[in-house]
Amino acid sequence: MTKEQWGEVKLKLRDSVGQNNFLNWIEPLELAATRDGVAVISAPTSFAGNYVSRNFGDKILGEISACNASIRRVEFTVIAANTSAKPVEAAASAAAPAAAAPVAAPAAIASESREDLLPPAPLDPRFTFDSFVVGKPNELAHAAARRVAEGGPVTFNPLFLYGGVGLGKTHLMHAIAWELRSSNPQLNVVYLSAEQFMYRFVQALRERKMMDFKSLFRSVDVLMVDDVQFIAGKDSTQEEFFHTFNALVDQHKQIIISADRAPGEIKDLEDRIKSRLQCGLVVDLHPTDYELRLGILQSKAESFRKQYPGLAIAPGVLEFLAHRISTNVRVLEGALTRLFAFASLVGREITMDLTQDCLADVLRASERKITVEEIQRRVAEHYNIRLSDMIGPKRVRNFARPRQIAMYLSKHLTSRSLPEIGRRFGGRDHTTVMHGVRRIEELKAQDGQVAEDLEMLRRALEA
Repeated sequence: MTKEQWGEVKLKLRDSVGQNNFLNWIEPLELAATRDGVAVISAPTSFAGNYVSRNFGDKILGEISACNASIRRVEFTVIAANTSAKPVEAAASAAAPAAAAPVAAPAAIASESREDLLPPAPLDPRFTFDSFVVGKPNELAHAAARRVAEGGPVTFNPLFLYGGVGLGKTHLMHAIAWELRSSNPQLNVVYLSAEQFMYRFVQALRERKMMDFKSLFRSVDVLMVDDVQFIAGKDSTQEEFFHTFNALVDQHKQIIISADRAPGEIKDLEDRIKSRLQCGLVVDLHPTDYELRLGILQSKAESFRKQYPGLAIAPGVLEFLAHRISTNVRVLEGALTRLFAFASLVGREITMDLTQDCLADVLRASERKITVEEIQRRVAEHYNIRLSDMIGPKRVRNFARPRQIAMYLSKHLTSRSLPEIGRRFGGRDHTTVMHGVRRIEELKAQDGQVAEDLEMLRRALEA
């Protein structure tokens, strides 16, 4: 098998395994040798070789066999210990059978270097600070992440980021790692999920390499653990995490943690770990507001315009999506991705009609989250009035203003038409609803208290 054929195989693998998997696991592989129907593939570390063998071995063999029928088996190797300091490419190109050690099964891995157990973190190239859209719900988390990414003396330890799904925790974690690696390539930055930490801990126990595990994890410069709630209830893993945490803090090494809720709210997490996690800076990424969602869509749409030149998007479409899809940024971005792809395939402008047809299922799912009745109840509670008074015929200011706010929110947070909304407000005419919505839009720009009430109610309803 030639180097050119191996290059073709890697191109095909990029399409089949996805860009992220390709960059993290396939791209570092090199063709070391071909002998007796066996392709010898060199991996940078034993850990990487074992991972690729388990997860992509069949795909790699299939693509190689399709390209060169004489190859019947794939063997993964790592660079010999006495040449481990050399670049992977140089070692692979000169590799002979004696210079490469077969990758052992997980239960038989010999003592490895730091890189073997803690390979470079698989980071998403899209998740940088430049691509992170900042708004009021996430500005504190963004500022804290920026401060940590600057490096230098540790000011708060750990930095604990928490929030619901799709609010940007992982994006900020990746952005910090990218920034640290860019500004100081020698820094030993380890980013992994809590599940990966647990897997490596269990692997070390099984292979009786706990001293290696402890030494490796406690010698990092920056430890980043995503979704720490997954170690809750895992007693042995929590024990080791606790000791690792303490050792790094004592050495003034930076720790960055993320979770889906605040430390004190993670069920089955040991109290001593909760206490340690709360001793640093705990930052909440709030549910997105309309302005932030619109900013995210505008940024995403700008990048899509470069990908799909000439594809037009009608006014009001992004605003419509920002209002209707409010629970999850990933769903929001995915909806826009689908919309642009569909419009390019059919060769049509992205209009409101096309948007509603293309995203009917997403919009239906979003619509089920908030109802007019829920909005009415929430607004009545907020202003401490009876629901019957807000819906009823009384026009006094104490009832009229909350009623108009509820109408405004009903128009923007549900798909109900103005006549439908009017019927739910005591059978009022659609022109009354229209007047109420316009009045609140005016007050929102003029009265800070009204704007604050609207934002608070929106967050409560979308949470």
